[in-house]
Amino acid sequence: MKDQQFKRTLITTALPYANGPVHIGHLAGVYVPADIYARYLRLRGRDCLLIGGSDEHGVPIALKAKAEGCSPQEVVDRYHNIIKKSFEGLGISFDIYSRTTSEMHRQTASEFFRKLYEKGEFVEQTSEQYYDEEAKQFLADRYITGTCPHCSNERAYGDQCEACGTSLNATDLINPRSAISGSAPVLRETKHWYLPLDKHEAFLKEWILEGHKEWKSNVYGQCKSWLDMGLQPRAVSRDLDWGIPVPVEGAEGKVLYVWFDAPIGYISNTKELCPETWETWWKSEDTRLLHFIGKDNIVFHCIVFPAMLRAEGSFILPENVPANEFLNLEGDKISTSRNWAVWLHEYLEEFPGKQDVLRYVLTANAPETKDNDFTWRDFQARNNNELVAIFGNFVNRALVLTHKYFEGVVPSRGELTDYDRQTIEEFAAVKATLEHQLETFHFREALKEAMNLARIGNKYLADTEPWKLAKTDMPRVASILNLALQITANLAIAFEPFLPFSATKLMAMLSVEAPFGWDRLGSTDLLPEGHRLGTPELLFEKLEDNVIEAQIQKLQATKKANEQAAHRAEPIAAPIDFEDFLKLDIRVGTVLECEKVPKADKLLRFRIDDGLGGRTIVSGIAKHYQPEELVGKQVCFIANLPPRKLKGIDSEGMILSAEGADGALKVVMPSADVAPGSQVK
Repeated sequence: MKDQQFKRTLITTALPYANGPVHIGHLAGVYVPADIYARYLRLRGRDCLLIGGSDEHGVPIALKAKAEGCSPQEVVDRYHNIIKKSFEGLGISFDIYSRTTSEMHRQTASEFFRKLYEKGEFVEQTSEQYYDEEAKQFLADRYITGTCPHCSNERAYGDQCEACGTSLNATDLINPRSAISGSAPVLRETKHWYLPLDKHEAFLKEWILEGHKEWKSNVYGQCKSWLDMGLQPRAVSRDLDWGIPVPVEGAEGKVLYVWFDAPIGYISNTKELCPETWETWWKSEDTRLLHFIGKDNIVFHCIVFPAMLRAEGSFILPENVPANEFLNLEGDKISTSRNWAVWLHEYLEEFPGKQDVLRYVLTANAPETKDNDFTWRDFQARNNNELVAIFGNFVNRALVLTHKYFEGVVPSRGELTDYDRQTIEEFAAVKATLEHQLETFHFREALKEAMNLARIGNKYLADTEPWKLAKTDMPRVASILNLALQITANLAIAFEPFLPFSATKLMAMLSVEAPFGWDRLGSTDLLPEGHRLGTPELLFEKLEDNVIEAQIQKLQATKKANEQAAHRAEPIAAPIDFEDFLKLDIRVGTVLECEKVPKADKLLRFRIDDGLGGRTIVSGIAKHYQPEELVGKQVCFIANLPPRKLKGIDSEGMILSAEGADGALKVVMPSADVAPGSQVK
């Protein structure tokens, strides 16, 4: 079905996790592009809904509540309100912004599970999971930490290593520990329900790989990679006390896994908004469903959630999932735990009235095809050199000149010159290109095209120089300014999806109460002769160096605090018996060979002379050393660990490293050469 044949569009945005505020990475990846598209559709008179809400269940929230000594509900109430208010402040035009702790959501998620359960769409399995004997509870993946088997990061979680990005099972961790008590967990049997993704694999391959080749390459490629590896059943329940209880007998102490619970929030929020007509939005074939998400959610929205919807049987599937990559900050990955972020609620307080500047910069720098970088210097340059010098400058000149020569009244247009006609053709052509970029979710290019209108206007005024003609040819000045004002009115249309606050301000300066409508973009008769304009104001203002320097210094202070925190010694681990220490066989070896492991950015493969015939060790230090730096050097390694396969290579030990204040790893080496195989005592 072609897009034009859909009667309505349902737009969902990834549910931000309610254990912290929203930052610019969230905005650039999901919420600004979703809002641009929703505003564009509304401007065109199309029927659409923009659905949002907070994701409020899961282990991280339970952990945060435990750390703060409050209830999980208090945590999510606090952050839900901050997030919702922040979105409103930036003009994200949700039709509803609700939450997954609502009663509507509890009922909807429970009913969804029950239907799949009664249809036999789940597989019930008993498996061994880690149990904390001190805390007397099963441990969800995020409650378990240990050493990553892929890169040797000692702070990996049971579901993912944040150092190398590898997805893990808790049982993969080396030396696992409970995040609750610090004790070593034990394996115990527990029963859970699983969604058999493998049952839907053939359908998903056909639906995605054959039916949606138009999806963005990053989305299509990630889906193909998962499907090529083969899908496995995925648990939909967890042993936890914070979440929606599994609504079947024998499931006491178990809740719906947050990845299963959260996307159902799109449905429950729509039901809350449209209690009588929600099924039209979720079950009619003439509804187009779009998910705006970041790249970390591609699998859930393209494979898992569609499998859930198909298993239920009555819902439509997404027509497109225009996911973005990640936005970095000043060359470093945004990190909420390190406070390395530009938080939206703080930006709105520190830059009052400049919502559109942030919207503009995030769109201009949108990580649509690859990770991109936000810097405060670029923020300043785009504001001063583009919004002020191009867009604002043209609008100001057109309005001020009209007030100067025609007392703020739209003058008459005389006979058009060839140059006038050429200019009209140029700005009329913007509409088709702009529409194409918006319809195909290329918002960065669409913004450039909208700004091109202002460039055309600036060039037109610079070339015609009406201020010089005012001495000799006022009819020509009138004609020039009439056309300049028509371009100005066109800017109010073109920029409404991107910069809604500025578009509203511009409409007020033009004394136009109702929006012109998208269909009139490119017209030369938006403002009739004799129409009285409002008072000209500066649409944007220059950002001075001291304002930007304050933000840079704020980040530098954060970085310094992080370095100081990292430099402080880690707490001593729980005591062990001396006999356990004696079991470690730490030796010195000479590096004979060292090379990067293919398709593993963080892994190096070592061939070590251990004095016993040699061995291979894989270590996650490729970000910190070039392979050739280590050849010929002596290193310390644990010699008596059982072999472990990493990226298809049997690793026979672990090379010891120390982490510096800057996070860099330094291999532990003897101060003088010793015989390979010498023991460290």
